[in-house]
Amino acid sequence: MEKTLFEISKMDCPSEENLIRMKLDGISSIANLDFDIPNRKLTVFHNGEMDKIEKSVIELNLGGKKISTEQTNQTEFEENKNQKKLLWSVLVINFAFFIIEMTTGIISKSMGLVADSLDMLADSFVYGISLFAVGGTLIKKKRIAKLAGYFQITLAIIGFVEVLRRFFGDEKLPNFSTMIIVSIFALIANGICLYILQKSKSKEEAHMKASMIFTSNDVIINLGVIIAGILVNWLSSNKPDLIIGTIVFILVIQGAFRILKLSK
Repeated sequence: MEKTLFEISKMDCPSEENLIRMKLDGISSIANLDFDIPNRKLTVFHNGEMDKIEKSVIELNLGGKKISTEQTNQTEFEENKNQKKLLWSVLVINFAFFIIEMTTGIISKSMGLVADSLDMLADSFVYGISLFAVGGTLIKKKRIAKLAGYFQITLAIIGFVEVLRRFFGDEKLPNFSTMIIVSIFALIANGICLYILQKSKSKEEAHMKASMIFTSNDVIINLGVIIAGILVNWLSSNKPDLIIGTIVFILVIQGAFRILKLSK
C-alpha cells in the first residue's frame, strides 16, 4: 500500500471534496481518500496507478499538486456510514437557499442574489450527483454530470445577458436591505453545511478548525453581495450589484466546467 499526499490549493469547501471523490471513483486501485479541507490536503491510499490518480486530480483544475508518495502499513480505514445522510442534509440546505435567493433576487431586482443562488445550485448539483450516482454505473454518473454542467452554463449565460441589459438600461435600484439580510442568512447556511460535513471527520477538532470558513469561495461571495448591497445604498447605483453578479456568474461557469470534467 502506498500513501500519496496532494496539495489542492482551490479546495476550500466540501463541494470540491465531492468533485474529487467522483473524479477518482473509477480508479480501482484506490483504497481510501482522506481529505483535510482546512489545510487543502488530500491523502490517497492506493496500490499503484499513481500516474492515473495524479492526472485525474490535475484535470479538475483545482490547483492539485503531488507533494509526496511513501509506503504505508495502514490497510484498514474507518468508513463514514453517515455520509449519505450528511450529503442529503447539505443538499437540502443548498437547494433551499437556491430557491430563496433566486426568489428574493428577482423580487428585489438584485443580480448578486440571483448569481449567488446559482452558486448554491452548483453545490446542490455536486451533492446530488454524489448521492444519485452511488451504486450506479460510471456511464450513469457521467451522463448526470454532463446534464448538470450544461444546465448550469445555460443559466449563467442567461444571467450575463440580464446583467448587460440592466447595465445599459434604466433599471430601478435593487433593494439593498434584502440583499444584505438574505446574504447574511446564506452565509450562515454555508457555515452550517461545512460544519455538518466536517463534523463527520475522525480527526479531533478538524470540524472546529474548518468552521473558520472565511477562506471559502462561498463565504467570499456572500460577503461580496453584502458589500454590494451597502454600496448600492451609499452610491445610489445598481453598478456594485451588477459587478458582483458578473463575478459570481464567472465562478458558476468555472464550476460547471469542473462538473463537465467528470463526464469525460
